[in-house]
Amino acid sequence: MAPDPALKAGNPGTMPVGQAERWAALAADAAEANCFYTPDLLLPALAHLDGQDIRLIEAEEDGAVIGLMPVGLTKTYGRLPIRNATNWMHRHCFFGAPLIRKGHEQAAWRSFLALLDATPEAGNFLHLSGLDAAGANAAALEAVCFAQRRPIVEIKRYDRALLRSDFTADAYWETHVRAKKRKEIRRLQKRLTELGTVQSHTLADAADLASWCEDFLTLEAAGWKGAEGTALKCHAGDSAFFHAACAAAFSSGALHFLRIDLDGRAIAMLVNFRHASGGFSFKIAFDEALGRFSPGVLIEIDNLHAVQGDPTIGWMDSCAAVDHPMIDSLWAERRSIAQYRVALKGHGLTRARRTAAFAAADIAERGSAFIRGLKTP
Repeated sequence: MAPDPALKAGNPGTMPVGQAERWAALAADAAEANCFYTPDLLLPALAHLDGQDIRLIEAEEDGAVIGLMPVGLTKTYGRLPIRNATNWMHRHCFFGAPLIRKGHEQAAWRSFLALLDATPEAGNFLHLSGLDAAGANAAALEAVCFAQRRPIVEIKRYDRALLRSDFTADAYWETHVRAKKRKEIRRLQKRLTELGTVQSHTLADAADLASWCEDFLTLEAAGWKGAEGTALKCHAGDSAFFHAACAAAFSSGALHFLRIDLDGRAIAMLVNFRHASGGFSFKIAFDEALGRFSPGVLIEIDNLHAVQGDPTIGWMDSCAAVDHPMIDSLWAERRSIAQYRVALKGHGLTRARRTAAFAAADIAERGSAFIRGLKTP
């Protein structure tokens, strides 16, 4: 895990020839889909999202790459001055499962952990965020830790909306959405058409990609995210990442970009990224001046029909925050997202330091949980 400049963020142009292709091949055979760590999204993130201290570590078996995990090195853990390693989840990354070749899950985790164990700069433990608690990565990690008698703690988990059903879109809508809400949406759709011509589109022509990206950035920035300074357009690096990621994903067939126009002007847009048989709902933007017509819900209805009508998409992760009021009311399934803290091993003073740090983190987390419990009514 030495800081090889060829693998440092901000220097994708110096990456060894064939490296991106190797990772793309790994992604195509991954045990668990994660669009955010495929080359389409990972390389633009490294180039534009302040990832200069990120290491891309590989797991190998018999000379072949079987795993890839972006790792960040931090000097603190919460309020504690404890150095640790973490799977890198930048501000636009919503899933943290490493890319691991199917059938090699435990071997990859053994390789990752052995590398971190042997690297002093990795700090005192590995903190993992954004894993599917029921996924292949979590299962393999827990099995390896059990076999190695390596302490592992699940810090917390939450459920977020997931779309995974064999129903048609219409059957899903009728089954999972309350009749009163369905009636209200029909009323809003009718009222919106009274304002002008309403059309739904899916991006299909590469010539339209740049303008669609700009339309999305402008639409998002015009709302509350722009006012708070969190919209993609508020930061040049974020805008560059978005353009580059969408371009790469479009070229590989992984971009799923939807919009609703009113008289030719975008009033709602939705960006999804596909990986393997699944999809990840990345960003949504809508005209808040037309909020009374629920344009965000309307484009999610289009999305429901697109996903359920495509036999190559088996599921879609909402990537939404916990208890999201809009998507939770539309999608019935849930995905449990968990955080873990994994002990790192060592020898002599390194072992003693890492053991003490792991114990200190335990105490701090239990104290925080106790205080949260006292504050809960």
